[in-house]
Amino acid sequence: MKRILILGAGRSSTVLIHCLREACAKHGWHLTVADISEEMVRAKTGPDTAHLKALAFDVHNSDQRAELIQEADVVISMLPASFHPLVAGSCLHFGKHLLTASYLPDEIRQMDAEARRKGILMLMEAGLDPGIDHMSAMRVLDKIRAQGYTLTGFETFTGGLIAPETAADNPWRYKFTWNPRNVVLAGSGHVKFIQEGRYKFIPYHRLFRRTEIIYIPEHGYFEGYANRDSLKYLDVYNLRGIRTLYRGTLRRPGFCRAWDIFVQLGATDDSYQLEGVGEMTHRQFINSFLSYDPHNSVELKLAHYLGLDLEGEEMHKLQWLGLFEETPIGLETGSPAQILEHILKKRWSLQPDDQDMIVMWHKFDFLDGNRPRQIQSHMVIKGEDASESAMAKTVGLPIAIAARQLLTGQITATGVHIPVTPELYGPLLDELKGHGIDFVEREVELTPTH
Repeated sequence: MKRILILGAGRSSTVLIHCLREACAKHGWHLTVADISEEMVRAKTGPDTAHLKALAFDVHNSDQRAELIQEADVVISMLPASFHPLVAGSCLHFGKHLLTASYLPDEIRQMDAEARRKGILMLMEAGLDPGIDHMSAMRVLDKIRAQGYTLTGFETFTGGLIAPETAADNPWRYKFTWNPRNVVLAGSGHVKFIQEGRYKFIPYHRLFRRTEIIYIPEHGYFEGYANRDSLKYLDVYNLRGIRTLYRGTLRRPGFCRAWDIFVQLGATDDSYQLEGVGEMTHRQFINSFLSYDPHNSVELKLAHYLGLDLEGEEMHKLQWLGLFEETPIGLETGSPAQILEHILKKRWSLQPDDQDMIVMWHKFDFLDGNRPRQIQSHMVIKGEDASESAMAKTVGLPIAIAARQLLTGQITATGVHIPVTPELYGPLLDELKGHGIDFVEREVELTPTH
């Protein structure tokens, strides 16, 4: 009996577990789902069966980790990314396949030769972003190159948003659909990309003022801000010599100007701990970043400091979040970023019936001889509810399909990989299409420039 082990049962694992539970029942395989919280696992798996077992698991318990991995044929790690090298080391030791949705770290990249020697596959970046973004982009990039055209530009954006039905009374048109901490810290550090043959850099304090407007047919307008490092994809996508390479994140229009308020205040700083948090309210948190003035309100001071309209959209968004209310924060200590995250969770956490929405958009510019041409492709997926979310579907399904294709012999690659080769992305994309995860592709008529 072939065995699959899932480590971690967090918010993105629901669809993964359901899909593999069905596959195991169909093929006579066995699925074990392990998490630090057995209660969380049980909520997603239900009672044990002949093909399914749930249990509590501590990744730091080396004996338990070794026992579980040794029994498995395929290990899927949905744990926080920092634990993947630990799990990968055990998989390598026992000769077990490993699949994850997280970015490939150098520690695992260095396991490639040994993984090939042992005949195992370590497939990283096989979720949504990274994952479906790689696969869908490479399919078009490879098609363009195969036709002999010259690539001149590639831009790609992804956003985890909420569906219009859920956004009705939410001026941000946004809630947390994945790790809130990553959202709060997004863009901190360096941002670099290539535009028209020139290297471009955006400092953090300017990032949310440098946005792109993107139109997606039938879904309207979005705005995008740059991800940290687009340059590393020059080699990943074999794009050395390309004139434009830009990866970014999508939000609804107006989000970035309002989010920039937090950046300018210093409320996204994670480098130090604030004092007196235990007695602090939301209003006092905002006021702590403003100058002392006993005669003016927090709202007036903030508007004056950042040049905001007191009655404008940005102030309305902050009011909707309850940031000017005398509501206790509810933490004893924390960095500005940790406190902001805690406050935002009160309004931006998905409610049980909320529908999220994943939007991915690619733009490919290329030369057909001397004639410039452009292809745009997009994918929009809506979730059913907070549990069966679009995020859980688009992160979990590619990994579930990869696990099944690995065990049935459709995938035969060995070593450390991300899904950027036809042998990997082809079968995965073809099967994802049957689950409604597909791209609408169109060629855009370009206006000649003189």
